[in-house]
Amino acid sequence: MMSPRPISEVRGSPHFRQTPLQIIHIVGNFLRIWSVYSMYRYLNQTGASVILFIFSCLVPSSILFLLLQKPWKGRPLSNTQVVPSVINGAITALYFILWGKGLKSCGPLRAILAEYSGAVLGVLSAVLYGRKGHVWKKVGGLIAMLASFYFLSQGWAVAALSPFSFKDSLDSEVQTEQVLGMSQMMVPTLAGILSALRRVIARRVSLKNQLKRRLHAITIASATSFLFPVAMWDFIIGSSDSNVELPFSAWPFLSTVLFGIILIFYVDSIAEEKLHVVFSSPRHLMAAGGCIIVMEIAYKMDFSLPGFLICSSILGIGIYEATTLERVRKDSLQKPDISNGMLDDELEMSSLPT
Repeated sequence: MMSPRPISEVRGSPHFRQTPLQIIHIVGNFLRIWSVYSMYRYLNQTGASVILFIFSCLVPSSILFLLLQKPWKGRPLSNTQVVPSVINGAITALYFILWGKGLKSCGPLRAILAEYSGAVLGVLSAVLYGRKGHVWKKVGGLIAMLASFYFLSQGWAVAALSPFSFKDSLDSEVQTEQVLGMSQMMVPTLAGILSALRRVIARRVSLKNQLKRRLHAITIASATSFLFPVAMWDFIIGSSDSNVELPFSAWPFLSTVLFGIILIFYVDSIAEEKLHVVFSSPRHLMAAGGCIIVMEIAYKMDFSLPGFLICSSILGIGIYEATTLERVRKDSLQKPDISNGMLDDELEMSSLPT
């Protein structure tokens, strides 16, 4: 009879060691998505300016990042590192503007899923640098992603509009308000591509983790500086109205700063370094999808679970086909003495992590 495995051997296995990190990854994404829903409700109920709200969140976030990382200490940063980080700040500022506009017009579910459009960069890298035989496979993944975004724009994840919802009475006004065209869906989609681009730039500039965090503090401070004139112009235009009030709510503001900007950066860094889970990946989408379902139910949104599962599944398949590595030489790379599955984890990483 076979003896059970020793407890020390089980605890020393890679899967057991990664369990706490996986929990941190899920909890961090849950808190970030919670902040997105609270931000969406605040913007809709108060009618506050998206740009002013984001700017008011970036100011304390940049200060906290600078205090935590202290980029002025340690080894001096070169111009080849600082200049791309400052440029990356301009991309980050544009990303926040587009994403905030998309959140207010499309809703949190569509805005969050549209962030995974950054996997398009994986298709672009395959077309430019990949093997010709695998280009069509990645183009098929791109088509699946576009189909998922089209279904989302048509309201498949909304109970009042989903073809999988069996409601007899539908309000025509609600239908007109919630059915979006692809033109409106393009705003958060472009934000997702910019988000992926800023991650790629940050990864190319800094290979070391500590250096990456120092440069990220510079990027957020740069994004705040670039957003400052836009926010002031928006404030001047808005204040020209006679009865304008600037409402403030502590929870949407604090949750966006702490969870939506600061915590999620460290959580995604841990997931990428330790778990090999990049943002635009099916595993990350699976974790975010579960959090979205909980938030849609908790906030009592007009939610269609079957429609959401179909759209997110199509999106996940598209991301998988568009970003996974070519596995032609997988068998030749494997060795007989490798039994812990580490090679499989490396081969599952994206060819162009986003």
